Amino acid sequence: MQKEAITAIFDQQAATYDQKWRELAPINNALHLLTSAVLLNLPASASILCVGAGTGTEILYLAKKFPTWTFTAVEPSVPMLDVFRRRAEEAGISARCTLHADYLDSLPPGGLFDAATSFLVSQFILDRTERANFFQTIAERLRPGGILVSADLAGDLNAPDCRDLLKVWFTLMKGNGVAPEEVEKMREAYTHHVAVLPPQTVREIIMRGGFELPVLFFQTGLIHAWYAKRAEKQDFEAGESR
Repeated sequence: MQKEAITAIFDQQAATYDQKWRELAPINNALHLLTSAVLLNLPASASILCVGAGTGTEILYLAKKFPTWTFTAVEPSVPMLDVFRRRAEEAGISARCTLHADYLDSLPPGGLFDAATSFLVSQFILDRTERANFFQTIAERLRPGGILVSADLAGDLNAPDCRDLLKVWFTLMKGNGVAPEEVEKMREAYTHHVAVLPPQTVREIIMRGGFELPVLFFQTGLIHAWYAKRAEKQDFEAGESR
């Protein structure tokens, strides 16, 4: 699926997105809690890049926990970003947030960031070289040693244990208010439109993008999250095989 088509889907969902996934908020809350632990030792003046920020849920959480950090939210869906703008104003954090309504490669040059988050974004990039290039674009925006926190759906869909887990995952969706027809669309998407890859493959793609060995620090169902430091040397191309 082309990125413009994906953006259009999120445009349509923006007004009801948070309400739709409200029952699954405990998963996000756990991810955000552990992310805050990963980033705990960043400086008080830390600047955080949030790629695919959506309605800004992780920014709102981190901004409350770390009241002197600043954030740059990159989100190509203008309606999603508008929702975040309202939420940021209500939370009183607007002055600490820069909003960029486009893709990361169009973000104007500026200072390097101390850390970056990318939650459920790279999974929509089907080509593995392009996916590695996506992570390299993030790496180029980080200071040496800067931290990436990345979460995506992951699993070996051909393995029996993953197929069983997939049944549990879709049962969870149905039990938390997701309409059956939406679940069937998700099942189809996981096969054709979302790059649900084995966790080890995702780790290798992140490394190809210019990061040290990623650490898996969170898993709930199919959602896996890693953190990784930007590699000290950026002397290879993401498109090269390793």
